[in-house]
Amino acid sequence: MNGLYLSSPGVIEFRELASRSNLNDDEVRIKLIYGGICGSDISVFKGKLPHANYPVVPGHELIGTVIETGESASDFYGKRVVIMPNSFCGKCEYCKVGKTNICTEKQSLGINRDGGFAEEFVISSKYVLSLPNQLTNEKAVLIEPMAVIVHAMKKVVITEETNVAIIGCGNEGMLAIAVADYLGAKVTAIDVKQNKLNKVSHCYHNVSTCQSSDVEESFDVVIEAAGTSESFEQGMQLLKPGGAFVAIGMPPHASLPVVEIVRKEITIHGSIIYNFPEDFNTSIEFLLQDDFHVDPVISKIFSVKDYEKAYMDAVSGDYGKIVLKF
Repeated sequence: MNGLYLSSPGVIEFRELASRSNLNDDEVRIKLIYGGICGSDISVFKGKLPHANYPVVPGHELIGTVIETGESASDFYGKRVVIMPNSFCGKCEYCKVGKTNICTEKQSLGINRDGGFAEEFVISSKYVLSLPNQLTNEKAVLIEPMAVIVHAMKKVVITEETNVAIIGCGNEGMLAIAVADYLGAKVTAIDVKQNKLNKVSHCYHNVSTCQSSDVEESFDVVIEAAGTSESFEQGMQLLKPGGAFVAIGMPPHASLPVVEIVRKEITIHGSIIYNFPEDFNTSIEFLLQDDFHVDPVISKIFSVKDYEKAYMDAVSGDYGKIVLKF
């Protein structure tokens, strides 16, 4: 079989990969349909993720069709599935209380173990979830990144009365905008790039937009999805007393106004990936709604053979989600 192979930062090719001939009892072989390029894929490509291993097959936002199964996974045969790309042990203190997202033994496809940007790949059936027939492939490929937002937004209460700021209008930021807008909140999208704000204004007519340098109001909830020190620090300053800050982006460092946090009784939530399958199932519920507007999130779909152009567009930061078709 063929797939993408990242031998070292910046060095990627489409080549023949080793193929597993026999499956373990619980495993499934999947023929890939779509794979989305994530921000972490770009970080691995650029050599900016310290815990990444090389060489590695990239890719973790994956949907496909099960074409072979081990004996105990036979119920998945022929089904279209989405992949949960982060392993969990099920035995550590965090897994035992349902917090598999912070498992001490966690590994991630396309980062520190081979991912799924290949024509076929094999994975334990404990990490796959069947898809409803009515969900299109173009929406299904958004389930995994959407689950990140679902998990984050469960940490706060968002109603029609909630004033929400979303800092960063990349892929995760756009998904956060889609969810907050669907829930009826008063949403303001903030970014340093006017072209991203223009896209938000064009696609989400109820959402206000603002350059980072021009924000004047304060908010009940701030969702930080830009991942820079400046955006993290600004987000803290934008909160009303009693407000809640949800950190999705991961700047290495940021300065926090501790006195202000204490005096204003600010709540800070860190949020990493998701819990499976519950956050995936909630994502599917959103994506099945006709009035849940996520079409603007995907900018381009490339054949995997055009991977170089796809990666360059993704690296540029000028587009939304870039998807590979296999």
